[in-house]
Amino acid sequence: MNLLIDSLPQKLCIDEEEYPIRWDFRVGILYELLMLDEEVKGAEKPLLALRLFYPEIPKNWKRALEGIQWFYRLGEEGKALKQNRSQRKQERIYSFEQDAAYIYSAFLEQYGIDLTQERLHWWKFRALFQGLREDTVFCKIMGYRSMDLTESMGKEQKEFYRKMKALYRLPVTKDEEEKLTAIENALLAGEDLTGLL
Repeated sequence: MNLLIDSLPQKLCIDEEEYPIRWDFRVGILYELLMLDEEVKGAEKPLLALRLFYPEIPKNWKRALEGIQWFYRLGEEGKALKQNRSQRKQERIYSFEQDAAYIYSAFLEQYGIDLTQERLHWWKFRALFQGLREDTVFCKIMGYRSMDLTESMGKEQKEFYRKMKALYRLPVTKDEEEKLTAIENALLAGEDLTGLL
């Protein structure tokens, strides 16, 4: 899919039938928060994901879950999956929950978009999110979180970045790689959700 020339999806085709989806950026954010929520266990997570995205849940829930993953990854299947797996090894540098105010202000400052008022497609939101300038407070914070403290840095510089990393550290309750692997397995494992739907 090419954001510049293709229509943004508002329906997913499952078993040759089109199903409308909730495509607003808020749903994408809620989905990501759901996937990272350790309190939601087992088959409950995929069921909630289906209810979140589909006004009418397709009969083929496995394909419906694959559709959610495709939509969430902006239509990139293999490439995005490999990229996400390599990113898992790195510490997360943003959180839609912890950084909500910073993200809101960055969008307002850079694009003039009030995220509390706009209805914005998830794919557009992600493109704008990725295009945020380095001089926004949010991007500076992500820079602090991702900064590698090296021996080549001066003592004062190292101390500054150490303080910034501590100040803006995201709460971590479980190893990120294990958590995301478990989430992916729960979504695509093929557990029978029929009785829950």
